[in-house]
Amino acid sequence: MSIRIVLVGTTHPGNIGAVARAMKNMGFSDLILVNPRYFPHEDASARASGAEDVLEVAKVVDTLEDALADCHFVVGASARARSIEWPTSSPRVCAERIVKENEIGNVAVVMGPEKSGLSNEQIDRCHILLTIPTNPNFSSLNIAMAVQLICYELRLAMVKIPKSEAAKVPLATGQEMEHFYAHLETILINTGFLDPNNPRTLMRRLRRLFVRAKMDQNEVNILRGILKAFERQVEKE
Repeated sequence: MSIRIVLVGTTHPGNIGAVARAMKNMGFSDLILVNPRYFPHEDASARASGAEDVLEVAKVVDTLEDALADCHFVVGASARARSIEWPTSSPRVCAERIVKENEIGNVAVVMGPEKSGLSNEQIDRCHILLTIPTNPNFSSLNIAMAVQLICYELRLAMVKIPKSEAAKVPLATGQEMEHFYAHLETILINTGFLDPNNPRTLMRRLRRLFVRAKMDQNEVNILRGILKAFERQVEKE
């Protein structure tokens, strides 16, 4: 089981090193970098300051989907409001949820680029948003500071929350859910329910519905079977 920190599009290599140091301070080492501008880099090693081992095992991937493929629960760190309401939590409350979900399988906390944060499309892959309460007149927070705070809350929660019996059927992974969403979208387009030229926010809202359901692997397989039955019926017609 792993609690993973995922950095998307990090532009300054020094921030990657500082994040590695923050993680090691709190006992975490699973770091994945999605399309960093510069890595490996001497600035990252210098800022790691004793946490070079975290950098050495850090994985670099091309897409967020690759980083989250084996995760069943994903938290997105976001400092700005979204057009579609998304479940949002404070670091302390969210940390407790993360620790509980980690008993079932891999979980991830995703941080966006320093200047822009996560895009709406990247938020689509998250189950909940984590927002750090800051001074509204000066809300800018360095990414390494944010990771340090989140990892601190995670460490507190790990001490506080006793381990419980894991679910008998594993929850669906991020990769399994993405295959389901792609299958669902294809069926909705083929049946005329979804206009691909004017999709609006239908798929985003459907994602929210299924995120709340917290489907396990059996349930996803059942829904995929239903979709395949629809496909066969459409082909007959």
